[in-house]
Amino acid sequence: MRTNRVKQLLKAGEPALGTFMALGSTLGAEQLAQLGFDWLVIDQEHGAIDATLTQSLLQAISTTETVPLVRVPSNGVDWIKRALDAGAYGLVVPMVNDRADAEAAVRATRYPPLGARSIGGSRTRLYGGADYVEHANEEILLMVQIEHITAVENAREILSVPGIDGYFIGPGDLCASMGLPNTWDPDFPEYWAALEKVRRVATELGVPGGIHASPGRVTAMLEKGYQFVAVGFDISFMASAATAALQAARRKTATA
Repeated sequence: MRTNRVKQLLKAGEPALGTFMALGSTLGAEQLAQLGFDWLVIDQEHGAIDATLTQSLLQAISTTETVPLVRVPSNGVDWIKRALDAGAYGLVVPMVNDRADAEAAVRATRYPPLGARSIGGSRTRLYGGADYVEHANEEILLMVQIEHITAVENAREILSVPGIDGYFIGPGDLCASMGLPNTWDPDFPEYWAALEKVRRVATELGVPGGIHASPGRVTAMLEKGYQFVAVGFDISFMASAATAALQAARRKTATA
């Protein structure tokens, strides 16, 4: 089976950089994959991306060495099974708030005897290899999102579940659950205290952490020990580049 390079990086204590894609553009996915990201997440949770489009996006990413991942809309067997059978090499599962949620994610992601995932899907063999079923439990990456204050309080029971490969902080939802304002890069004492509480538990248990950050905060997050770091979104990249180009053109027009 094809080796999951992101899983290898996390186990080695190395950073793995990627971004989230919500635009649903197969050409855009292929272009981002060509840039050298370690991983790309197809965002089914907040993007208008169905199962058919997901498979096409996975195929586009698979033309490169970038590891194709999917954030499913919810912690459900149906969504997880479809994403994996379409060729996702890992999952980001939202709103995992307690041990039962974490165990459900593992069951849906792993084949028996470690879980209850059913066998099927042609792309698993086409992308992963003929021996996919025999080794999928070793290679598929499972990242659970800690994005609610309840999950922060339950971090130890969540991260101690066998089969969890790492956790991913959702800054926006975490702040919302704490009654804090919604900002791209939160900077509140309560927010940092919550992150540190989870980080200490994760370090003790040997579970790598991840977080979403703007490009300007990536270095700070890496210095804090986060490994699975999401750099912006495809939408933000497009908007930033378009804004910069338009502003430059307006300035030239004004001085012409």
